[in-house]
Amino acid sequence: MANVFKRIKDTVSQDIHELLDEKEQKNPMAKLNHYIRESEKETEKVRKLIERQYRLKEEFTREHYLANEMAEKRKRQAEIAKKANEESMWEFANTEFEEYQARAERMKGMRLEAVRQLDLLEQKYEEMKHRLKDMKLKRMEVMGRENVVRAQAKINQVMSESIDKPYSRFNEMDEYIQSLEYKVNSAYYRNTFDSKIDALERKMQEQQEV
Repeated sequence: MANVFKRIKDTVSQDIHELLDEKEQKNPMAKLNHYIRESEKETEKVRKLIERQYRLKEEFTREHYLANEMAEKRKRQAEIAKKANEESMWEFANTEFEEYQARAERMKGMRLEAVRQLDLLEQKYEEMKHRLKDMKLKRMEVMGRENVVRAQAKINQVMSESIDKPYSRFNEMDEYIQSLEYKVNSAYYRNTFDSKIDALERKMQEQQEV
């Protein structure tokens, strides 16, 4: 019976994955949007952890201050009791002093660890925010390309329906490839132009210094 349920579970799981794959093929942007939403959730979790870590750091700081304050108080009281030859009062104050002093040291160490963890969380948070921003920009880039592809496909469809000439589709495809190649080359030239100019300027400066 267990094997039957396992086969049913595997079959249902496989069907779900096939449906998801089919949906992704029809709309690849859906999966990208899903990734971005999940990344936003993870980033928000880290932000909340940072807020909690700030509160913990402040709490450790406060407890460290209070323990130090009480340790100094009990130390002073122990000295007074010792001078007055009050043995029981001295023992109580001294025991309290040692406990508060140990607590202060413990709170100091916990505060330092909280600060260290806070720094790591903040670094991770900033990194995640940058990666999330990059993903959103990449989505815009992909959406732009997808729109161009869809528009061009529609144009090609209209032209193929309106132009009744042999090999028209091949001619259109050739023109599309040439246009795409030109756009890519133009974009590449624009993107590398600044770096080329910078390199040329540095080279000219080096020649002048020589």
